[in-house]
Amino acid sequence: MDHRLSPEHEELRRTVEAFAHDVVAPKIGDFYERHEFPYEIVREMGRMGLFGLPFPEEYGGMGGDYFALGIALEELARVDSSVAITLEAGVSLGAMPLHLFGTEEQKRQWLPKLCSGEVLGAFGLTEPDGGSDAGGTRTTAVRDDGGTSRSSGAESGGEWVINGSKCFITNSGTDITGLVTVTAVTGRKPDGRPLISSIIVPSGTPGFTVAAPYSKVGWNASDTRELSFSDVRVPAANLLGEEGRGYAQFLRILDEGRVAISALATGLAQGCVDESVKYAKERHAFGKPIGANQAIQFKLADMETRAHMARIGWRDAASRLVAGEPFKKEAAIAKLYSSTVAVDNAREATQIHGGYGFMNEYPVARMWRDSKILEIGEGTSEVQRMLIARELGFAG
Repeated sequence: MDHRLSPEHEELRRTVEAFAHDVVAPKIGDFYERHEFPYEIVREMGRMGLFGLPFPEEYGGMGGDYFALGIALEELARVDSSVAITLEAGVSLGAMPLHLFGTEEQKRQWLPKLCSGEVLGAFGLTEPDGGSDAGGTRTTAVRDDGGTSRSSGAESGGEWVINGSKCFITNSGTDITGLVTVTAVTGRKPDGRPLISSIIVPSGTPGFTVAAPYSKVGWNASDTRELSFSDVRVPAANLLGEEGRGYAQFLRILDEGRVAISALATGLAQGCVDESVKYAKERHAFGKPIGANQAIQFKLADMETRAHMARIGWRDAASRLVAGEPFKKEAAIAKLYSSTVAVDNAREATQIHGGYGFMNEYPVARMWRDSKILEIGEGTSEVQRMLIARELGFAG
C-alpha cells in the first residue's frame, strides 16, 4: 500500500499542524498546569470541523474517513495529548457508536451536535472491578414497560432502569458533555452468559452522577471521571442497536479506536523528536551544541526511526479499515508498537533535555507524563499481544 498522503490529506495535515503550533502550543501548558479543560481550544476545533472528520455531510460531518482523523490526531499530539485525546474520544468513542449502530432518529438527534463540537459524547465501558475484562460487566439495565408486554409490539415504549458504575471515562463530565453510551447487562443467554447491551444516557438524567475529575499523572487538560447510575431511567428507544449486541459493538469500536490511539501515540513520539532536535541545536555545553555529540545524534536517529515506523503502522491499519478489509491484527500491532515507542521517545527526550526535561515549562515533561497511558488505555499492551497471538491462530 502507498501510505503517502493525497493532496487533500496533506492540506488537512498542514491545517492542523498550523493550528496546533499557533493556537494550542502557546496556551495548553497553562491549562495543563491548572488541570483545566480547554473549552476555547475545543470550540475552535469544532469550528474547524475536526469532530466531524469521518462522518457523512448529511449529519453535519466533513465526509472524510478514519485516515483523515488519524492525520489530525497525529498533528495535535505532536504538540499536546490532552487536546488530541479529547478529539479521539469525542469521535471514536462518543460519536462513532451512534454512526455505526444508531437508528436514523438517534443519528439525526445527536450526530450534528457531536460533529460540530457543540456537544461531546463519551463511552461508558470500563468498570471499577473490570479493567480489561469488559465482558464481565456488572452494570445492569432492566426493562420497565409499565405493565405492557414487550411482545405486544410496543417496543418504543417503556424505559430502561440502569444501576451500576463506570470508571476512567473520558469527556464524561465537561460542561458540553451531552451523552454517555453505557454498556449494561440486560438479560441472560440460555447458557447463563450475560446479554450486554448499549444504551444512550443523556447528561443530566436523574440518578446519573458524575464524580469529580481524577487526579491524574498526565492528560491533565482532558476530562476523565467515574460515573454512577442509581435507578437511572431512559426511554427504551435509547437502546443502541440490537439488545444483547453491546459487547460485539464495542469490540468493533475498540478495534477502530486502536488505530486512532496509534496515530496519537505516533504524534507524541514525533513531538519528542521535534522538541529534542530543537533543543540539541540550541543547548551548548563544553563550547559546542550538544547536538554535535554523536551520542545525542544517535539517540535522535533512533527516535526518528521509531516515529517513522509507528506512522507506517497506523497508516497501514487505517488504510485497511477505510478499504473495508480486515484490520484487527494490524490495529493491534500499530497500537502496541506506537505506544511503546511513545514511551521510549519520551524517556529519551527527557534525557536529552537533562534537568530542563524535568521542568513542566518544557513540552517534553508533559510528553513524558502523557506517554505511559498509551500503553494502558483502549487495551493494554498485554491485550494487544493477546489479540495478535489469536490472529496468528493461538487460542487463549
